[in-house]
Amino acid sequence: MRRLLVINPNTSAHVSSLLQTHVAAIAGPGVQVSTVTARLGAPYIANEASYAVAAHATLDAWASALVPPAEAPDAVLIGCFGDPGLFALRESSPVPITGLAEAAFMQASRAGRFAVVTGGATWDPMLRRLAWGLGHGEALAGVVTVAPSGAQLAEDPEGAKALLVEACRQAAALAGVQSVIVGGAGLAGMAEVLQGEVGVRLIDSVAAGAQEALRAMESPGAPGAHCVAGCDVTWSGVSAELRAFGRA
Repeated sequence: MRRLLVINPNTSAHVSSLLQTHVAAIAGPGVQVSTVTARLGAPYIANEASYAVAAHATLDAWASALVPPAEAPDAVLIGCFGDPGLFALRESSPVPITGLAEAAFMQASRAGRFAVVTGGATWDPMLRRLAWGLGHGEALAGVVTVAPSGAQLAEDPEGAKALLVEACRQAAALAGVQSVIVGGAGLAGMAEVLQGEVGVRLIDSVAAGAQEALRAMESPGAPGAHCVAGCDVTWSGVSAELRAFGRA
């Protein structure tokens, strides 16, 4: 059976539960989905500082997942709309790696220009920078944020709906937009709920992440396919698993 590892780079067990439920439903019974929660960091990633620590947490979770007798996964999905640690993990992994933002940007850009709706104003410049780093900067028409974080929105889905509908309509009205990404692990499933209220296609970042990770499993030329697990770093002050991973 194929194995997909989902790494939640924040410390929220509720977000991990959402990821597990939605990704497993898309993967189906033929893929074993395992979601792990960060052992350090913030309960929700909402600014540059928590994002920086989340990259460490992602590497730590990956190193821990490789400790015997655990079996290595066939692909990894970083379950944060911002993909902390994506490039570092891809550099040191022998299996395909993607994240919610990268996967959603890929799906959206295939249809042309797109916009993003997410929770937390600080994500606007962070996502713009990431889009350029991933090669989708030209296609990103804009980012519309709502004040509550994704975690707060997830705790009150009904209350979140009106806020997100208005934000999606604003995003859809930006010049040339063909689709709007509803971004964030805490917003898993909301794109489907909101779709009837918005005149362009809505893309669920969690669904996109699951779909692209599953597709990467089947691609022998996926990034990282010929790498050896390890990062050739002599660490200090990190977990035993990450120290061992650095020497691999």
